[in-house]
Amino acid sequence: MRSTTSELNWSGTVTYTAERIVRPGSIAEAAELVARSPRVHGLGTRHSFNDVADTPGVLLDLTGIPTDLVVDAEARTATMGAGTRYGLVAPDLDRAGFALHNTGSLPHISIGGAVATGTHGSGTALGSLSTAVRALELIGPDGELRSVHRDDPDFAGTVLHLGLFGIVTRVTLDVEPTYDMRQDTYGPFPWDVFTANVAAIHAAGYSVCSYTVFGDEVSEVLVKSRVPDGATDVAVPDDLVGASRLPGSPGDGHHTARDGSVGPWWDRLPHFPIESVPSVGSEVQSEHFVPLRHAAAALEAVRTLADRIQPHLHVCELRTMAADPFWLSPTQGEDVLCIAFTWKKHPTEVAALLPDLEGLLAPFDGRPHWGKMSSLDGTTIAGLYPRLPAVRDLVRAADPDRVFGSAFAERVLGV
Repeated sequence: MRSTTSELNWSGTVTYTAERIVRPGSIAEAAELVARSPRVHGLGTRHSFNDVADTPGVLLDLTGIPTDLVVDAEARTATMGAGTRYGLVAPDLDRAGFALHNTGSLPHISIGGAVATGTHGSGTALGSLSTAVRALELIGPDGELRSVHRDDPDFAGTVLHLGLFGIVTRVTLDVEPTYDMRQDTYGPFPWDVFTANVAAIHAAGYSVCSYTVFGDEVSEVLVKSRVPDGATDVAVPDDLVGASRLPGSPGDGHHTARDGSVGPWWDRLPHFPIESVPSVGSEVQSEHFVPLRHAAAALEAVRTLADRIQPHLHVCELRTMAADPFWLSPTQGEDVLCIAFTWKKHPTEVAALLPDLEGLLAPFDGRPHWGKMSSLDGTTIAGLYPRLPAVRDLVRAADPDRVFGSAFAERVLGV
């Protein structure tokens, strides 16, 4: 068990205020720490860009708990340590003959952290990564283990949990038979053509991502196509609403292959290989979800800020995802467009810009990603999450002394 203090998040822009950070090597060690700590919170791979995972007490870095992968072929589930990174466990799942329905663009993130914050991949017919959860094992405030299952009546209120119900130690996910994929790129798209066809473009493949800096065009659309069972490839069109298919690029040390070559799901769903520096590597991020029916209008609204956005922007990635029933999910209720900004490492300037950006998205019920930068306060958040009072009731029942509380939860959620 290793203990440290004054550590930073992945981007080096958030300093954890916890009195110490401990990396237990087993579930038993973690349970012992919870039982004797008045305030404690779980920590994954530190890819959040705010204080959602911080605590004034002890932070438990869960990446030291062994993966201990258990695949149940009959139930079609896989159970593993919550601190496990997607990119490290996915090849083992594939070797066992199984796959996940989706992954994030970064394979570096932990499964527990992704589930807790509603992190996602892309795909209009695909739910967020939380939708794959069959069960969670967690340590309660008394240090005892308990489980939450999909058939529990409060599952929809607890699966996307922000660390508020306990320390999640193991996660059970749905799996399906393994499959292959290919990635192809199309572009550029004149802005008006893209916005007029945004839903159709994002339905062109199993998973689709689009890239822009809010100029006169969307520079590229990345289409990830799933190869049918029993086939060696899948046909893709030579153009997409008038934009040509580009030569693409083979896989390298920074990007997975985008040249139309076929490969395993775990090497085509992410944008980056596990060995790479994630994303740009020097950045801050914000993400904003709007109902897909508002996609064109929301994008036009954001584009009015282009002159202020562009000096601080690496790129904006647009993704879609299916609705889910989770009470704290930014994708609850109906299919959404996610407007995901990879900003330059200008946290002060981005923080100053976000109130205006999020104000423009307010008429479209724009919800922020829980783990990214946002200016929205608790009153605004409450108006976007009608089941938030029920979540507060669940938290108070599960953790009456607020062992797992945080400044973020108090400020943003009122718990």
